[in-house]
Amino acid sequence: MVAVAEIFVFSGMAVTGSDTKEKFFTDKVLEKLNIKYFEKFSAKNIPNDADVVIYSTAYNESNNIELAEAKKRNLPILSYPEILGELFNKKYGIAVCGTHGKTTTSAMLSSVMKYCGVDPTAVIGSRIIDWGSNALVGKGDFFVLEADEFQNKLKLYGPKAAVVTSIDWDHPDFFPNFSEYKKAFSDFVAKIPKTGFLVCCGDDANVAEIGKSARCAILKYGFSKNNDFIITRVKKLIPGIIGEKFEVAFKGKGLGKFEIKLPGRHNVSNAAAVIAVCHKIGLGLEKVKEALNNFQGTSRRFEYIGERNGAILIDDYGHHPEEIKATLKSAREIYPDKNIIAVFHPHSYSRTEVLLADFAQSFSDANKVIVLDIYGSAREKSGKVSSRDLVSQINKYDFGKAEYIATIKEVVDYLKNRIGQNDIVLCIGAGNVFEVAEKLKSPHP
Repeated sequence: MVAVAEIFVFSGMAVTGSDTKEKFFTDKVLEKLNIKYFEKFSAKNIPNDADVVIYSTAYNESNNIELAEAKKRNLPILSYPEILGELFNKKYGIAVCGTHGKTTTSAMLSSVMKYCGVDPTAVIGSRIIDWGSNALVGKGDFFVLEADEFQNKLKLYGPKAAVVTSIDWDHPDFFPNFSEYKKAFSDFVAKIPKTGFLVCCGDDANVAEIGKSARCAILKYGFSKNNDFIITRVKKLIPGIIGEKFEVAFKGKGLGKFEIKLPGRHNVSNAAAVIAVCHKIGLGLEKVKEALNNFQGTSRRFEYIGERNGAILIDDYGHHPEEIKATLKSAREIYPDKNIIAVFHPHSYSRTEVLLADFAQSFSDANKVIVLDIYGSAREKSGKVSSRDLVSQINKYDFGKAEYIATIKEVVDYLKNRIGQNDIVLCIGAGNVFEVAEKLKSPHP
């Protein structure tokens, strides 16, 4: 929501709003923008002269008094995805979508374009470290959007170009099967005009299937030889230093050597997607190389939080089995001799239930796994599966590796005097598991 508020403020509009008291990075953004907001929902909070009321799709008129009041007054009302679609569709919109990698790829692309002088507008699903927020408000023609597929928000966006990073079944509470999930993406890329372009990961068979629906030019990237943009010679930076070196060739012609300060082959793949887009829109490769090397990443994507007793504390948003595998693989490559303790916070009962067997086999690169209680949502307060079930399944593959600890406080109390210089504590999940790392960083957790 704060990203749209930022765009409105820079457009000269007056913005106010309401939020919960829960602390989030957006608090600092709102303060910087001088946006006054209420920390409690009330019908009185809505100004009498409001031109439009924008609401989060987490709310409806039965669970939010302000939305009910707006409807009672017959005020113009738009959901956050709807207003985002209106803003995006007015520009040359480049949508970055996919099950995994869309946050990093969209943030990286926006940052590179800005560095190259394109001056894009951008809305990303996480705080970008270099920006201090999740939005850019530019005067250029381009609008880069991290396009979330949940609730099929994709149908609201009319991209002029798109990037598809990966496809694995997710959000089973909304998409009843994998076919319906893939159809949302197929319908989306079919909307790209013939004059536009689609950049997609050619190493992913599901992405290739979706690409068949596109009417526009298609550019494939990846590690295999059948791609247009081929990644080669991937190497780690200095051992213990997070980052990758690699080369990219376009249709047999080398584009040079690149470096990123992000870990893992999955991030090399994300960077290749950015290189493909930048090459297509004509940005200078030397500038692109500099920008990629300068990119610091986003919050909650393998983010270094600090240390405790010499143990390194890292936070990551991964909440799908494939994301967990990639994150732990990166950690193992960077710290081959360390003891990796994964603290996992499952997100949503439906996802945990449907993907239980996949989750159970995602922790092979961890030495120990601690599983918190499932982090529910406004839609799901309970379910048929529990974190104890996941622990049981993990221990079927790696006996004794996993342990159930219900709360963040209990995990912190358990770890604070047990971890040391040989340990990496990797907090993983879409909930508030980051608090484990933050509290452990404190001298008095």
